[in-house]
Amino acid sequence: MMGLDWIDLDSEAVAAAAFDAENEFIYVRFTSGSTYLYEACPPHVWEEFMAPGQSAGKYVDKTLRHKPYKKLDI
Repeated sequence: MMGLDWIDLDSEAVAAAAFDAENEFIYVRFTSGSTYLYEACPPHVWEEFMAPGQSAGKYVDKTLRHKPYKKLDI
């Protein structure tokens, strides 16, 4: 996770997110403090997630939680 460019989000559920384009990973840091890595996320998924007006929490629930993922211990 070193070298990731985290973007702070104005969301009740999601504090920040980062994208690893090379590996197609989206990292999500929730306001609870937990951080998850979502796999199989090509650039268009990142663009949809970060689109203006998109609810980050709803997008995680609707789309990202159906991807392979794991909770990170950081």
